[in-house]
Amino acid sequence: VLGQPAYIRIFKQQAELEVWLKAGDRYALYRSYPICRYSGRLGPKLKEGDRQAPEGFYAVTRKQLNPASRHHLAFNLGFPNAYDRAHGRTGSYLMVHGGCSSIGCYAMTDAAVDDIYRIVEAALDHGAEHVPVHVFPFKMTPQRFAAATGERWTEFWRNLKTGHDLFEKNGEPPEVYACGGRYRFRPGSNCQPIAGW
Repeated sequence: VLGQPAYIRIFKQQAELEVWLKAGDRYALYRSYPICRYSGRLGPKLKEGDRQAPEGFYAVTRKQLNPASRHHLAFNLGFPNAYDRAHGRTGSYLMVHGGCSSIGCYAMTDAAVDDIYRIVEAALDHGAEHVPVHVFPFKMTPQRFAAATGERWTEFWRNLKTGHDLFEKNGEPPEVYACGGRYRFRPGSNCQPIAGW
């Protein structure tokens, strides 16, 4: 298990973090962990101090790991990414960490973050450029998505759902780019890859 390419999906409403590991040419679900606590409501983080946990597509590199976190262990999501910056969103130190307390982060139990951190670190140590972390407001089922129609963030969530559905179809996290204020899933002109630090 340790050392395989890894992928993390977070579903905010369900307070669930999934770890997927590459098995052959597809990723397979390794384990799902309950999120101990997150702050804010459904919708993206907009500005420093709004106590809102982010939604969107992120990438974690070795520089974003924090083994000396005061919250046991932590890794930084890399907020704001290129998409967030294009929308003027601000914030810092947005983490997945232990300690079960949150002011904008996704807080896990210490036992859960021990597992997750070890898997992310091993994937990076064995040659992964980054570990994708994709954060969704809720399980992107057609029924749940239909129920969100007409909400403030419906269009943003529809954009996220495109990336979600590509993973469901292909079993491989899509490459993600920020292009003209939208997430896109193939490179184009004036596009910036969603990358870690």
